[in-house]
Amino acid sequence: MSSQIYCVESMPFAENTYILWHSGSPECVVFDPGMEPELIFDALQDKKLQPVAIINTHGHSDHIAGNAAMKARFPDIPLIIGEIEAPFLSDPNLNLSRKYGYDLISPPADQLVNEGDTILFAGFTFHILHIPGHSPGSLVFWAENEKILIVGDVLFSGSIGRTDFPGGSFATLAAGIQQKIYTLPDDTKIYPGHGPVTTVGQEKRTNPYVRAAN
Repeated sequence: MSSQIYCVESMPFAENTYILWHSGSPECVVFDPGMEPELIFDALQDKKLQPVAIINTHGHSDHIAGNAAMKARFPDIPLIIGEIEAPFLSDPNLNLSRKYGYDLISPPADQLVNEGDTILFAGFTFHILHIPGHSPGSLVFWAENEKILIVGDVLFSGSIGRTDFPGGSFATLAAGIQQKIYTLPDDTKIYPGHGPVTTVGQEKRTNPYVRAAN
């Protein structure tokens, strides 16, 4: 079965929600449901998919805004986030929604994960890496067999996540990218929280903010 990924872009932050599944199976995983969850529901219906997990890469508001709608529609599937980021779900200051003039509260997580954990959903085995610097508990999810890396706002095509939010650190983020992403196979596809898909090899060669360590 070949792996499939569909991106739903949610405004106003052009945030990428990813739906992952294997062809021939109705089961899917939804990463980072954004601020237009109806677009996610439309995609699920169109592709005849049934979510089996909701996963947040980190707790900033544009990546968790659709959690409540997803849990309302699919109450029996787990909502998963890193243990460090769990408080962001219920704190508008931490998740930055208050900064933008509204208070966002997500349902609580059903499962907390940390670096070194492995989770299995919809035929995918995700290895979890912790890469702080954009957000203190940002996690990256590596599906080794499919050469897929879901990175949230850690790394973008030709750029990196902002480090000027509370708990941010450029040095920490850069070190994590070099040590934990740039050491993966060059043909691993990177699916960022904003912008186009890239690869590990492409970013190692051309990313102006973080080059591969010598």
